Amino acid sequence: MEDDLTAARGGTLFVVSTPIGNMGDFSFRAVETLRSVSAVLAEDTRHSRHLLTKYDITTPLVAYHEHNEAKMTPTLVARLAKGEHLALVTDAGTPLVSDPGARLVRAAVEAGIRVSPIPGASALLAALVACGLDVERFTFFGFLARKGGERRDAIHELISLRHVAVVYEAANRVADTLAELARAGAGAREVVVARELTKQYEEMRRGTVDQLAAYYEDSPPRGEVVIVVAGAAAIGLVLLWSKVALNSLRESRHPRRVLAYWLLGLGLLVALTVLGVKLPNEGG
Repeated sequence: MEDDLTAARGGTLFVVSTPIGNMGDFSFRAVETLRSVSAVLAEDTRHSRHLLTKYDITTPLVAYHEHNEAKMTPTLVARLAKGEHLALVTDAGTPLVSDPGARLVRAAVEAGIRVSPIPGASALLAALVACGLDVERFTFFGFLARKGGERRDAIHELISLRHVAVVYEAANRVADTLAELARAGAGAREVVVARELTKQYEEMRRGTVDQLAAYYEDSPPRGEVVIVVAGAAAIGLVLLWSKVALNSLRESRHPRRVLAYWLLGLGLLVALTVLGVKLPNEGG
């Protein structure tokens, strides 16, 4: 089987990380790359123009965002296939991490175009390395759905993890999200709310989910926010399983069946805990 880089043809699509706040967090390689390509594909050209101007980059900007990516992608892949080099950036941080770009990268790969990452700033990684929790394994949820079954499912999955979970959240929704996590059974869980990372008013606030839900209810945060939630201990999973089962018993038309499943699951969890067996983890 041919190596991907050997098999690639045409130009290269560079996926370039940009600063998340501090303009000094921009690598020499990123600057050189943006200067060398035919065009820079930007989520917001007005925003990216400030960055390019600061580093004396005169490369043309092309708007590429969620509202035009379906239309623009075939044209951009055609340019790459003809030998042009293009760079994909987002407003801040690493493209594709809760930002547009996946459609273009996928299309480029399928067309045999080389895709090359230019790593740099990432709010996700910045929050993880400074949070003080065990981050050997983690699951990244991005922005949670605002409401409905998708949000409920994500909250349930999040609080069931035995390792760290990371969520991006709008500042005005931080208190509500933490309160919802608390109601779901994670109130005593350690949590870190990272705010305005790399900027002048950077803050890492630590406590339990209950504590920070109350704090941000009285003092709403400002700026960009990353929430890092510690995983559940084994005993916490047993208690959580019990809470979910009891809620199901109240709502089910077949309580005996639900009770049997609950007892079976509870017994399995207890047995695994006693034997010291680690449950499967996600993320990484």
